[in-house]
Amino acid sequence: MSSHILDVPGARLHYETVGSGPVLAVIGLPMTGSGFARLVALLAADYTVVTYDPRGFGCSTIEDPELDVTPELTADDVRRVLEAVTDEPALVFGSSGGAVTGLALAALHPERVRTLVAHEPPVIEMLPDAEQVRAQVRDVYDTYLAAGADAAFGKFMVMAGFEVPEPDPASPPAPPSEQDQADGERMLAHSLLPVTSYRPGIAALKAAPSRVVIAGGATSDGQLAHRTASALADALGGPLVEFPGGHGGFLEPGDGPEAFARVLCQVLAEDA
Repeated sequence: MSSHILDVPGARLHYETVGSGPVLAVIGLPMTGSGFARLVALLAADYTVVTYDPRGFGCSTIEDPELDVTPELTADDVRRVLEAVTDEPALVFGSSGGAVTGLALAALHPERVRTLVAHEPPVIEMLPDAEQVRAQVRDVYDTYLAAGADAAFGKFMVMAGFEVPEPDPASPPAPPSEQDQADGERMLAHSLLPVTSYRPGIAALKAAPSRVVIAGGATSDGQLAHRTASALADALGGPLVEFPGGHGGFLEPGDGPEAFARVLCQVLAEDA
């Protein structure tokens, strides 16, 4: 694995490359490159996998800590990373907020994207009940400002439809690292609103030469990000491709990463 630093306007981006073969960018938000470690290890046999930390998260720095992380800005960052790695259009897998980045990248810089697999992008403006969900997102943000990250994440988990396990007094969870805590607070303060309010450019995505695949988890049906992915797939006129597991299927225990990687490779192989 090779680590790099790329200076871009307003930030220094940390990115890594590993493996050989066609370039495949694996991107998240707020998830950094390290969160994809198990998935990347499985993909590196067939692809040159590029991961990165979004500006202000993980090992990537940002000059203005009060700057919102918009999909347009992160798409430009990914474009610059890809241009540092290859002259050819790349394959892109985006998860959650990273899927929103991928949609902005494919719409704004279609020459950089060969195929985009957007897994459960939380694009709430695609929903018929967008106004109600928008108010819930705003309530999470306002809760963060008034009561802090723990209270806000509690509301976020309920809004997203994620199952919250009952605490086990005999085995309390490890406290988050300082970096994880900082990334969580930055997500709530500076990416939650701009990411969820992003409206994909349907006409631009349909007109672009890039192949756009919208994916959803097999076990996340009914959750917010699955609903937004399904609505987006309908708007683009294509199917919602089912991936194993839930919203973070590539993180699930057992053979979750292996099953997820198999389906991702199958979908990407259809591009050949």
